[in-house]
Amino acid sequence: MTPTERSDLLQGTLELLVLKTLSLEPMHGWGISQRIWRMSREVLDVPQGSLYPALLRMRRRGWIRSEWRTSEHNRRARYYELTPAGMKQLAEERRSWSRASTAVNQVLAAQASVL
Repeated sequence: MTPTERSDLLQGTLELLVLKTLSLEPMHGWGISQRIWRMSREVLDVPQGSLYPALLRMRRRGWIRSEWRTSEHNRRARYYELTPAGMKQLAEERRSWSRASTAVNQVLAAQASVL
């Protein structure tokens, strides 16, 4: 897939995707972006310049915690994991996404007679 075929993340979805990814297992930043890319079948490309500020915001909010560990490539990396507050936030973000995506689908499916 070429860079032009990849999708930019919709505003507000990055935190949802990161929370979901971390609900599977603790990961370092690069691993998070790669997991999202693979789970989206190579459509959603998370730029590092967006990911790390989001991780910092989520850490400050208490949704995730981090610690330094040795990566699978024997390098020092900061690993992130979900907190109980993060699990609650993931549930809220999923509900919000479901409402929003349903509304968008309704608009896309609307016929002129509905207006």
